[in-house]
Amino acid sequence: MSLPDHLLELLAPARTADIGIEAVNHGADAVYIGGPSFGARSSADNSIDDIARLVRHAHRWHSRIFVTLNTILHDEELEPARRLTWQLYDAGVDALIIQDMGLLELDLPPIQLHASTQTDIRTPEKARFLQDAGLSQLVLARELTLEQIRAVRAATHCTLEYFVHGALCVAYSGQCYISQAHTGRSANRGECSQACRLPYKVVDAQGRFVAHDKHVLSMKDNNQSANLAALVDAGIRSFKIEGRYKDLGYVKNITGHYRVLLDALMEERAAGGQPLARSSSGRTRLGFVPDPNQNFNREFTDYFVNGRREDIGAFDSPKNPGQPIGFVARVGADAVELRLDDPTQSLHNGDGLCYYDLQKELAGLAVNRAEAIDAKAGRWRVFPKDPVASLKDLRRGVVVNRNRDAHWQRRLEKPSAERRIGVWMQLAADGAGPAAGLSLTLTDEDGCSTTVRHPVALETAQDAAQAARSTREQIGRLGTTIFEAIDVNLDAIQGRFAPASALNALRRDAVTALEAARARALQRLPRAEPVEPPVPFPQEHLSYLANVLNSAARRFYERHGVQLIAPAYEAIQEPGEVSLMITKHCVRFSLSLCPKQAKGVTGVQGTVRAEPLQLVNGREKLTLRFDCKPCEMHVVGRMKPGVAAQAQRERALAGAAGVPVIVYRSRPGAMADQGR
Repeated sequence: MSLPDHLLELLAPARTADIGIEAVNHGADAVYIGGPSFGARSSADNSIDDIARLVRHAHRWHSRIFVTLNTILHDEELEPARRLTWQLYDAGVDALIIQDMGLLELDLPPIQLHASTQTDIRTPEKARFLQDAGLSQLVLARELTLEQIRAVRAATHCTLEYFVHGALCVAYSGQCYISQAHTGRSANRGECSQACRLPYKVVDAQGRFVAHDKHVLSMKDNNQSANLAALVDAGIRSFKIEGRYKDLGYVKNITGHYRVLLDALMEERAAGGQPLARSSSGRTRLGFVPDPNQNFNREFTDYFVNGRREDIGAFDSPKNPGQPIGFVARVGADAVELRLDDPTQSLHNGDGLCYYDLQKELAGLAVNRAEAIDAKAGRWRVFPKDPVASLKDLRRGVVVNRNRDAHWQRRLEKPSAERRIGVWMQLAADGAGPAAGLSLTLTDEDGCSTTVRHPVALETAQDAAQAARSTREQIGRLGTTIFEAIDVNLDAIQGRFAPASALNALRRDAVTALEAARARALQRLPRAEPVEPPVPFPQEHLSYLANVLNSAARRFYERHGVQLIAPAYEAIQEPGEVSLMITKHCVRFSLSLCPKQAKGVTGVQGTVRAEPLQLVNGREKLTLRFDCKPCEMHVVGRMKPGVAAQAQRERALAGAAGVPVIVYRSRPGAMADQGR
């Protein structure tokens, strides 16, 4: 079962249960979080008890909790992973996000399954296959254009999910092995070493330097704020925020930002006769104005949604450059004087400032103390935490950015949102005569309803209007609950009243009963049934790019007609030179060296060719090869000596402990199959 087509889901990340609770409070319709293990984020694990606590909180608003179980698994990990799925199901988790197809061969609970970004869904054929195999929600590749998303929508009926904000992996998800090759830490097992954020020298085929110490594999951060309506029209129904390593302030701010945008879009579409609704309950009121620029970012891009762009890279620095705030007016012995561009702004103790030095490297200037010289004129004096003399190339006229606003961050450390579900309240007399009691009926915006009766003696009011005002105020006091009154109907008791203590007790019991009714009304998301007989996988041969690491995954693909299955890169002892990363980002294009860019330019056409380039970082060397037909780049390299041997030793130790170890042998040349 997928989301009904008129429902939109805002899907927020959580590093911890407490952050997940705040994501719900700030408007998330669903939250994804790592469990105790196998969650593809090695330092973002959470206990079953914490996840159960998050589930209980989220379900009050009918928000959903998805747990990531999206690493690829060794054979000896299959049974622990299976047991974990049952523990998560018993904790009330709504869905599991998976990468390893071997899980579909196990005895899993009847829990909904979603396809992780690591499943690398770029084509309608791949999407349709995963849907037919029993997955209910698919997160599409970040690289897809609107046209490609529409093509996937036309081929499927399950829920389509799309990343709308956060850090971008330069590789197609699940198709990067640089970390495994260089360090033995597999990105597909949650241990990426982030080689894409390093600086590289770019050298052409003749040995000439094309770029020097540029972060040419580092992308700006994703921001689809301007494209939400177009994504809805293309078929996206789940809008995913990246960030399971992010802090509380990020999750509050970015969740709030997209909540505001989606709510506005739904109101606009409703006015135009195209009703859309959020997939959970209630309205969120924020105690701040969201601003994505306030959180760590490498500047923003909408990546490939609207076609290829030249400005998607954060080549100068993988750090947060912040926002321009002013320039250096004077450098003193122990302080720096700044002139702010906007005099209405101010600086604070603890702010983070930065600037580019003469080598165009981002340098930090942490503020220990800030004091206004002339606030109206935008003149400030800051005393850095580090000695002024140690601040490289800081000089008069240098533009200064702020990449940490201490005042903003402190504000988000406090309660900053409330979320309420609208209810209609109807107070009525229960019976007739002087012994009549009271009944209170609550009906919420989802149609959940309950009636509570108390034996309360009603009295005739001397001032009917005043009694009605007092009763309405008393019965409508829902401030400490998750509800807010849309309307309080007192028609049935006109001219009569009851003591405030009796009304309070009646309201408390009615609220408790309504929460219980809401809990009963929330149905578990159903597990999708796979198509029988098993549909064929779109390819008959799979290379290491399919990430098949265990025997169960191998059985899965064999059941779906795959004839030749190479082992995952993590299982190969001597892989030789292979594509360690496949990416839609093209270094040649970004450096204006693409043959397609040169086409038609006088004096240039024919001189620019898609020849390999080389990336050099210290002793590390990688080759860039360009596949111009699909417009993709391959980062080619070898496994470091010792990495494969170390991995084999670890596998042998596992085998010595009585754990079965299976290594699949591939045929010669199997590595060349670009199976996905």
